[in-house]
Amino acid sequence: MRNSFKVLSICGSGTVTSTMVAGKVKEEMEERGFTISTNTGKPTEALSLAQSNDYDLIVHTSPLPDGEYGIPTISSVSCLTGMGEEEFFDEVEEALKSLAK
Repeated sequence: MRNSFKVLSICGSGTVTSTMVAGKVKEEMEERGFTISTNTGKPTEALSLAQSNDYDLIVHTSPLPDGEYGIPTISSVSCLTGMGEEEFFDEVEEALKSLAK
């Protein structure tokens, strides 16, 4: 079963918030037994980055432009508010498990 994944974290500016969320996802998923590498970007870059086949999953605090991403996209706003954060991490874990098969 596959265990190493690349996660793209998207926020409005592509730097501060997405870096914080990427760190939280990496830390939590590694505690759950996954090997995670992360990168950050802006919403305007998300579709082309997703279609590059370089990423397995997108987490985002800003809305993503409409398009065919081809990989799971999960809202990570709960990482900012702290409300529903555990459910967010559970959703990420389930997505990674389904990709691992």
